Amino acid sequence: MIATAERTEAPGKTQDPELIVASLASVNKNYGSVRALRSVNFDVRAGEVVALLGPNGAGKTTAVKLLLGLMPPTAGKVRVFGADPTDPGNRIRTGAMLQVGRVPETLRVREHIDLFSAYYQKPMPTAEVLAAAGLEKLSERKFGELSGGQRQRVLFALAICGDPDLLFLDEPTVGLDVEARRLLWDEIRRLVDRGKTVLLTTHYLQEADALADRIAVINQGVIIAEGTPAEIKALTSGKKIRCITSLSLSHLRQIPGVKEVKEDREAVEIHAPEAGRVVRELLARDATLSGLEVTSAGLEEAFLALTQDSERNGSQTN
Repeated sequence: MIATAERTEAPGKTQDPELIVASLASVNKNYGSVRALRSVNFDVRAGEVVALLGPNGAGKTTAVKLLLGLMPPTAGKVRVFGADPTDPGNRIRTGAMLQVGRVPETLRVREHIDLFSAYYQKPMPTAEVLAAAGLEKLSERKFGELSGGQRQRVLFALAICGDPDLLFLDEPTVGLDVEARRLLWDEIRRLVDRGKTVLLTTHYLQEADALADRIAVINQGVIIAEGTPAEIKALTSGKKIRCITSLSLSHLRQIPGVKEVKEDREAVEIHAPEAGRVVRELLARDATLSGLEVTSAGLEEAFLALTQDSERNGSQTN
């Protein structure tokens, strides 16, 4: 695993960044014969945003449910604020936005927030919650009358209304348009600036890159990489070549040094460890080549490389 870089605290943060607020220690979780988590060691430190990334079925949701105390581990230890996650004192210090469960559709948005806020000793004022989730103009609307993106914002409001110290966000921006997604990102940053801690799962890798102080990649129940976004991206030192070419995909795949080829609208996208050699071959083989762009591989490329390598290694050992 990659060592994480020391985090620079923003003004106004009140928590010690070295304090571990949630952890999995040598945790296994089995569902019958299926091993969802395998000897997982994972820490969440105070005042940081940690993104837990992985393909569907990798173990992300299982890890979150264990930390929320919604299920016990098969083996190992789960701790939140130094105690069992089911401890009542922990419950009032955590908030969660999950992709499971149902919300009564006949209650109005404000009524939902007031109801959830009543579960906490020192909840945020309702007006602040509505503003944070961008719901001021929807406060009197019934939940059943809302669009998918608006419902996501209500679920976010319910997760933060208790002013929790630790916030679990499971795919928080699904269904949101670009503007709403950016506004939610800004609100997450404001929460962290107030000393809150966030564990985020998302399929939007741009979201993880924009928000996370640290990223953990999980696949087949195992943490396969961990580090800052820059450190994760550095694992894939290759280049991405985009161009418009008359060469077929099968022809492109035969060029020495090409690792992956895929169509990108009218162009093609080529991944290669070294761009120069591939570009020279492209120019030599296609005199009509145009729209040539070469960029460094990003988080998406690193994520795909890590998970594909992990799956190949896993299939070889099974």
